[in-house]
Amino acid sequence: MSTDADAPTPPSGPNLPSEPSGSSRSSEFVQLLRSQRVWDTELPGFAPDTAPADPLPLFEQWFAQAVAAGQTEPHTMSLATADAEGRPDVRTVMLHGADEEGWHFASHTGSRKGRHLASRPYAALGFYWPAQGRQVRVRGPVTVAPPEVARADLGARSTGALASALVGRQSEVLDSYEELERTSDEAWDRARREPDASAPTWTVYVLEPDEVEFFQGDARRRHVRLAYRRTNGTWRKELLWP
Repeated sequence: MSTDADAPTPPSGPNLPSEPSGSSRSSEFVQLLRSQRVWDTELPGFAPDTAPADPLPLFEQWFAQAVAAGQTEPHTMSLATADAEGRPDVRTVMLHGADEEGWHFASHTGSRKGRHLASRPYAALGFYWPAQGRQVRVRGPVTVAPPEVARADLGARSTGALASALVGRQSEVLDSYEELERTSDEAWDRARREPDASAPTWTVYVLEPDEVEFFQGDARRRHVRLAYRRTNGTWRKELLWP
């Protein structure tokens, strides 16, 4: 690996330290990257032949086991969408529920994800629970829940979450942080005064899965991948090579 002394540096003042070269920084980053451990814990087993006929009960079971294993924020997930031109985007959001209708999450209709789903109502979800070396991937069409569902969802959230929803304007350009502070303070005051306040753009989305995959990591890299695929309302299970 190159060192600061090995790499040429631009002229600097007498008391200014020289910056490491690009190749040196890159080498240090790669070494740091490759030194990271994966699943430095005992992993549970998974017998796919014992999995239920539908994916939802297995998801609920794995979620409960992730909570019991101490997994941090197991209810967060990656949400992937695409814009009107098909360009993908991904972000981390919170799961608001999972039932026979599908996997539920919420956002503002004017947000980037909201605009994406309006033009291309199809999405993918990704859960990663490293405490047990597990992943769950969900794909399918997305629909908008009725307004009363969004109001109930907002009413069940914390004061801070309500205040954030009342601020709105998600993904819009912000002129200054001071403007955010002022608007947020006003929203917090309103949320405390009106715990049942509504945010017109707050929307609950429901992803109805046509594919759900369960991934169980294995220390010997013999990972188990069980995929559920739905055709004409019927689920079919199949194993995938890792």
